[in-house]
Amino acid sequence: MERCPWCEKYELYRRYHDEEWGVPEYVDRQLFEKLLLDGAQAGLSWWTILNKRENYRQAFDRFDPYKMASYGDDKIHELLNNPGIVRNKLKVKAAVSNARAYLELMSKGPGLSNLLWGFVDGQPIVNQFRSLDELPASTELSDKMSKTLKQEGFKFVGTTIVYAFMQAVGIVNDHLVECPRHLAVQSFYR
Repeated sequence: MERCPWCEKYELYRRYHDEEWGVPEYVDRQLFEKLLLDGAQAGLSWWTILNKRENYRQAFDRFDPYKMASYGDDKIHELLNNPGIVRNKLKVKAAVSNARAYLELMSKGPGLSNLLWGFVDGQPIVNQFRSLDELPASTELSDKMSKTLKQEGFKFVGTTIVYAFMQAVGIVNDHLVECPRHLAVQSFYR
């Protein structure tokens, strides 16, 4: 049995694939971080963001939504001059805006985890793909989730970004059937 072929080029990719990708995440704060990182990926490769993930964590106060929601012009200027992250003004401002949307969502309920996992009744979708060519860039479900997130005030949550996020956090299991992780991640299902 072989891993999904997309991860074989770099050791960091293999570790991400073997330890994180597709493992169901139910913790609100962790989902928030991953959603922001997937938004930062827009138009870029995941490899770029994965390589900068620790820089993002440091630059954005470990993705503390309370701190991020209070960022003003000085902090945004600092972020836009930080070579350790993608210095895109729209993405940086969206991260701050998304922190505010997250806090609003958490205050009024049901919370980010319940909202997202509610789309699949709390149970991951287990796909049976045999080649990377079969993996979709988006689905009707990612369309619906994207629309809902936008209605909640989130930015950089288009359907393709949301589908990549759904794969990363295990809402869908898109490990190829022959990949040992296809079955392994199912041990984390509730």
